[in-house]
Amino acid sequence: MTDFLATYQSWILSLHIMAFIAWMAGTFYLPRLYVYHCQVVPGSAESERFKVMERKLLRQIMTPAMIVTFLAGGALASIPGLIDWNAGWWWTKLICVFGLAGFHGACGTWRRGFAEDRNQHSEKFYRIANEVPTILMMVIVIMIIVRP
Repeated sequence: MTDFLATYQSWILSLHIMAFIAWMAGTFYLPRLYVYHCQVVPGSAESERFKVMERKLLRQIMTPAMIVTFLAGGALASIPGLIDWNAGWWWTKLICVFGLAGFHGACGTWRRGFAEDRNQHSEKFYRIANEVPTILMMVIVIMIIVRP
């Protein structure tokens, strides 16, 4: 199996990067939808439209992209010699990826709150939350490219 993975390493890496980009695009956009959703009356036609958009973005784009990111990343990590398991950059990157997955989970929780017309957070909260994936993405990319 490792021979197969090593042979197709570039393809797997390409898939990993494309999935990560799709996941990040959704992760940047969903909290922005929550900002706008806070501005409409719960139960209104506009609110119902936001609910559909949020559900589809999370379930049809973000979650599949996250799963593919993890699967392709795991496949890459299993190629012998590709990663120095003693390097600090690797563990920093991995912690940030799990932080991003946790943020993804929080987005799901917030979506359920909106879906049930019981959102507990302000527009300002979602504006601030919208910055979290940006910071995590910056650290992830620096760890992969610069490997400090």
